[in-house]
Amino acid sequence: MAITNNVGSLKIQITNNNFFPVEGASVYISPTGMPDSTSEEFITDENGIVIDEELPAPDVAYSLEPGENQPYSEYNVLVNAPGYNERFISGVQIFSGENGIQNIELTPSDGSDTNPTVLDAHTLWEQYPPKIAEDMIKPVNPSGGIVLSRVVVPETIVVHDGAPADSTARDYYVPYKDYIKNVACNEIYSTWPDAAIRANVLAIQSFTLNRVYTEWYRGKGYDFTITSNTAFDQKWVYNATIFENVSQIVDEMFANYLSKPNVTQPLFTQYCDGRRVSCPGWMTQWGSKSLADDGLTAIQILRYYYGDTIYINTSETISGIPSSYPGYELTIGSSGDKVSQLQRQLARIALNYPAIGTVTVDGVYGQNTADAVRKFQQIFNLPVTGVTDYKTWYKISQIYVGVTKIAENV
Repeated sequence: MAITNNVGSLKIQITNNNFFPVEGASVYISPTGMPDSTSEEFITDENGIVIDEELPAPDVAYSLEPGENQPYSEYNVLVNAPGYNERFISGVQIFSGENGIQNIELTPSDGSDTNPTVLDAHTLWEQYPPKIAEDMIKPVNPSGGIVLSRVVVPETIVVHDGAPADSTARDYYVPYKDYIKNVACNEIYSTWPDAAIRANVLAIQSFTLNRVYTEWYRGKGYDFTITSNTAFDQKWVYNATIFENVSQIVDEMFANYLSKPNVTQPLFTQYCDGRRVSCPGWMTQWGSKSLADDGLTAIQILRYYYGDTIYINTSETISGIPSSYPGYELTIGSSGDKVSQLQRQLARIALNYPAIGTVTVDGVYGQNTADAVRKFQQIFNLPVTGVTDYKTWYKISQIYVGVTKIAENV
């Protein structure tokens, strides 16, 4: 949906810790500065979803140039549902013209008080520690050694929510794509031109996959992949608001990273904001936005900062998926094993999300399958086409793995 006139949209998706949507939950929204000024009561539908399309936000111009005006408004979200602990999230960010997505997981009621979740401010608005410089290409034989022979997109990233040596910080197991979306929404503004968003997403992915490929922290004796501390890594915020356009870009290009000729490892593509912090030889976020305004493509922006020899590479290995993308879109008239695989996954997901409907596994992509795909896309924030393209295939795979793993552990 297109949102204008200094308002944004917020889609709230509520599940329980068994990956089932929570229908009938009560949701209340209020500006952070006016906690007693709550919205009307919203009730989640069968997919655990409510949408508020009219949340006031600052002028979009505030997010297009650095300045003294905060470019987003902040809201509280309170959720109550019978049989579950209450959830309260403060600091949900709303930008003018943008569609935000707030995923909330509820836990069974146990009579205990639940601590509120307070989201950190955006890195382009709040001051955070600048990145400690590292080499773009890591030594081949660091302590611990590189253990992977090829670049693999992991199923899960283990995020240490603090500095590496902070033993009190919690570790979170986060699906890889969700991690990238979270970082991108905390490092750049979703209001920026598409080319700037893509350039930054590619840098974020390459940075992350370098940490994965080199086993950087495990080589130092830690049991995590990456940290949320900006001095060492990228800004990740537990339960952060995700924006629809950023989410769809990541779904489209999550297996990509940046390479140089004759270098196997993904480039460690560091960056900074370029206004409060300078970083010669790195991409600057505000600079990438200006170059996109001038008409440069994502790869042109990246070459401007990291050199003319870099190119976009793609990992052929994606962990934790039942079957790889067939290499072509599946649509009405398609048939064969890949269609059967897709139908089996949708049929299993439909046990958790009945709105998808009954899916017959017959290997033929007919209207019934297209309708199920269309409903899946609507629920999980993809363009609603009824066609299974690259991003839809891997999103279905991700959700299928999620629901089946939960079922195995129950």
